[in-house]
Amino acid sequence: MTRNHTPKSLAVLLRARMHPDALPSSPSQLSPTPPTDPDPAAPPAASVRHWLHAAASATSPPPATLDSFSDGYRSLDRVGRREVLRSLATDYDVPRARVRDLMRQYMSVASAAAIGVDGAEAEEGKEGAAAALYRMERGLREALRPRYAGFLEAMNAQPGGLKLLAVLRADLLALLGEENAPALRALDSYLKEKLVTWLSPAALTLHQITWDDPASLLEKIVAYEAVHPIRNLIDLKRRLGVGRRCFGYFHPAIPGEPLIFIEVALHKDMAASIQEVLWDEPPTPESEASCALFYAISSTQPGLSGINLGKFLLKRVIDMLRRDMPSVQIFATLSPIPGFMQWLRAKLASQMKLAETESQEGNSLEGASSTFRESILLPDEEKMIHDAIEQAHGKQGIELLQDILKTSQWVKSEKLSAALKSPLMRLCARYLAREKIRGKALDAVANFHLQNGAEKNQIFFQESCYNTVVSFADQHWLIWQMIERINWMADQSEKGIQQSGGIMVNYLYRLENIEEYALSYSGKGLVHSSPSLSQYLEPKDT
Repeated sequence: MTRNHTPKSLAVLLRARMHPDALPSSPSQLSPTPPTDPDPAAPPAASVRHWLHAAASATSPPPATLDSFSDGYRSLDRVGRREVLRSLATDYDVPRARVRDLMRQYMSVASAAAIGVDGAEAEEGKEGAAAALYRMERGLREALRPRYAGFLEAMNAQPGGLKLLAVLRADLLALLGEENAPALRALDSYLKEKLVTWLSPAALTLHQITWDDPASLLEKIVAYEAVHPIRNLIDLKRRLGVGRRCFGYFHPAIPGEPLIFIEVALHKDMAASIQEVLWDEPPTPESEASCALFYAISSTQPGLSGINLGKFLLKRVIDMLRRDMPSVQIFATLSPIPGFMQWLRAKLASQMKLAETESQEGNSLEGASSTFRESILLPDEEKMIHDAIEQAHGKQGIELLQDILKTSQWVKSEKLSAALKSPLMRLCARYLAREKIRGKALDAVANFHLQNGAEKNQIFFQESCYNTVVSFADQHWLIWQMIERINWMADQSEKGIQQSGGIMVNYLYRLENIEEYALSYSGKGLVHSSPSLSQYLEPKDT
């Protein structure tokens, strides 16, 4: 120990630097002046920002202040809401000046404490230094908390606040699509993290939606059904009747409105088209059903995007059906492939561009462009397309395919439909099983189903603690997924033709104790598929 830093002087130094008066108070700890009403002549967004400041500056925001902000925000137009969101993200972010000040003091104290101590008072000096550092670290953690944190938590506890936060995040996601500002990203990340906590499966209630539910709830099901729109009351009644089930996840803070709901058809076998699901008359007697087919899952809150409530809902429903209907042994989906045609059109356009570049530049780029050139169509497929078109005008097969797919009129021609079946089914199998982004399936729906069950350890913890999803206590089974089958002309609606060429896919949910398969997708991006799908894949892909 140097003469300038005895144990006693070090203790005095530490106490002085940790004295409350030596540190500026956190804005969240200040007692704000009671809020006054905003200037009546102020623009609407300015009035909402007034209530935001009053709420964000208070340790415990008054409910009336939160209500004023909520009512005001809902009344704003798109421009006004975005002004408030920018203010929330930037004006109530982490107080970085305070963080820098605390860090300087922390480093100063840490440096002093690191100096060697000799003599009998060494242990006492070390304990005092450690205690001081712990207190400063606690202060740093508090200072690193954004100032909007308390406001968001208070709003969540307010009646109607959770719904308002979902609306706010939906607006924030739309703004981020145009302004990818760091402060806005930080606000979205923090709010999403809190919503994941507030919407944990333990806080959600599973409810079977039936024809006897209130009309207000049934109206929301009609409004929010995003996969296969409900056309009328007869269609709705059929989906809630014999051989059908509809389940929703509800939160007590948003009564009478599901956060997400799933529709199930009970069949003897796995259905191959949405037509037979929506129009089977009469429906399969429930006593004869052996397959539960999930054909639509819809989220009602755009602001909950990225919060995967669907996987928990799916597992809850499977568990309930297994318990209530022992005869049902097959659990599968009939799912859309929304990104397939977009991917295929982009692939055709890029190959056409490469071919055009080669023809213009001659052989000078042949080596470079050939690296990216690929045969989209097999020779037999190209011949079938040429044969199906009376006037090809010397165009290549991919040119003809690109022209055909610009509209959905080709489905009305038996000749064209027959010619396109082979290439579209083969390319769709490739798209689902082989096309990836960041190691996961490129198709969003495929990624959702294939990742379900892949987080076995995390799900087991949540389920065993909260008893909310699938119980593994008495039956050691694990859900894992595979692509079972793709189905030609399974969705002949205009939307189905435009998005996926009418093709739909069955994902099969297997209930077996094979963790290796469940984790292979999340860890390695490996997509498991059945032999029926392998027939469409090229040998190098199987």
